[in-house]
Amino acid sequence: MSIFEAGMLVCFGAAWPANILKTIRSKSTKGKSLLFLLIIIAGYIFGIVNKMLYGRDIVLFLYIINVAMVLMDLVMTVYYRRREAKKK
Repeated sequence: MSIFEAGMLVCFGAAWPANILKTIRSKSTKGKSLLFLLIIIAGYIFGIVNKMLYGRDIVLFLYIINVAMVLMDLVMTVYYRRREAKKK
């Protein structure tokens, strides 16, 4: 296990709940990028695949938590974008 990899995932992971909460409170997707979220998800998936192939450890759990949070943010972004489009 790499303590630095775990630290990176904890730091990134700490930011996602705040971002999700902001989306819920504002009910707006202003400033959100679907491409950015998809790139982040792809990066986490690459990390998960690496851990599955070359050495499972507790850091795998951090990757899974992070990708779940980003997926939640992606789903909410799509939902609120559709909602915003209907209002126009």
